[in-house]
Amino acid sequence: MVDSPETERPLVADIADRFHQVSSMADGQREFLHGVIEFFHTRTSTHMTIAAEALSGTSVQQNDDMRRITAWVAIVAVPTAVTGFFGQNIPYPGFGETSGLIASMIIMVIMAGTLYLIFKRKRWL
Repeated sequence: MVDSPETERPLVADIADRFHQVSSMADGQREFLHGVIEFFHTRTSTHMTIAAEALSGTSVQQNDDMRRITAWVAIVAVPTAVTGFFGQNIPYPGFGETSGLIASMIIMVIMAGTLYLIFKRKRWL
């Protein structure tokens, strides 16, 4: 290593001091930027979590709505099935008699009422 002249030593010390000062400022800026990046990563993650939670709540609500719709469709299908069966063009027990109409009405009411109670117990309605 070459010895520097005595007159240049203060200059070299000053340059080394400035280098350390700039180096420590750069380290501080790097840490600051890292903190800003982490903050925005955390903020983005929080927003994504909130959005996912809202979507989950919407999905649960849609499932409940579909369950209720399905239950009501099943209840309404009973009278349709009974009247469809008794509306055939072939004779059935009670065909053309008042008792046949009363029997079909009773069957519809009992089946629809049973489905209603089942769905109510399962909390579908």
